Amino acid sequence: MALSLRMDDISINTVIGNGSAITGDVRINGFIRVDGDIDGNLETDGNVIIGDNARIRGNLKAKAVIIGGIILGNVHTEESAKLLTTSVVIGDVISRKVQIEDKAIIHGHCISIKDKERYQKEADKYLQSKAIKDKVIL
Repeated sequence: MALSLRMDDISINTVIGNGSAITGDVRINGFIRVDGDIDGNLETDGNVIIGDNARIRGNLKAKAVIIGGIILGNVHTEESAKLLTTSVVIGDVISRKVQIEDKAIIHGHCISIKDKERYQKEADKYLQSKAIKDKVIL
């Protein structure tokens, strides 16, 4: 998996195992692997691996992510997002680097700009306009 996972990020801090289910928002420090279900938002300052059988109904915010399962929500990463063949993302993907394998499914917008400053500007602008639209619709 050629994703920008640094050597100091290899140690997984948290594992949500297959068959586990969490309801509510999850905030983690460091690297997390999810093989179970989360009904809520997931946020970490580290990297995330979403296993093939994992399901998340909520937004995901991380440094980098590899997705093999299903996410019903937006994915926002600082560095990179990789969608494996088995992945389904129903939501927007916002990252500096996005890699989508054959047969992966994404239904939403995708913002990927390599230049860090330009990416941050465009991502902020998009997220702000989306927040305004969401408030108007509610």
